[in-house]
Amino acid sequence: HVQLVESGGGSVQAGGSLRLSCAASASTSSTYCMGWFRQAPGKEREAAAAIYTSGGNTKYADSVEGRFTISQDNAKNTMYLQMTSLKPEDTAVYYCAARAPPNMEVRETRDFWGFRFGIWGQGTQVTVSS
Repeated sequence: HVQLVESGGGSVQAGGSLRLSCAASASTSSTYCMGWFRQAPGKEREAAAAIYTSGGNTKYADSVEGRFTISQDNAKNTMYLQMTSLKPEDTAVYYCAARAPPNMEVRETRDFWGFRFGIWGQGTQVTVSS
């Protein structure tokens, strides 16, 4: 299956911006949907945003709507998450994810927007200070 590698995390003050990138090892068109999830210390992994790999329709969690923008460059097999107006509560490890095929055994899954995400990157830390 496709391999995912995130980059672009770091530390920023509240109100600042960061852009995360997710490079895929191959075309992601067959996954139908890609997304960004995040996990804060002591909390469950939760969805932040998702995008259809064909067509580019997007979906956001209420907590990031209007502040985060998910996009993709299919020619580069790369997905992005532009984060603005960052808040301390956005501090988390951010994971790039892809929809897992129905017959694929995966260790961890999350459902969002009607899709089962089960292919994960290694994660990138985002820290927002007040």
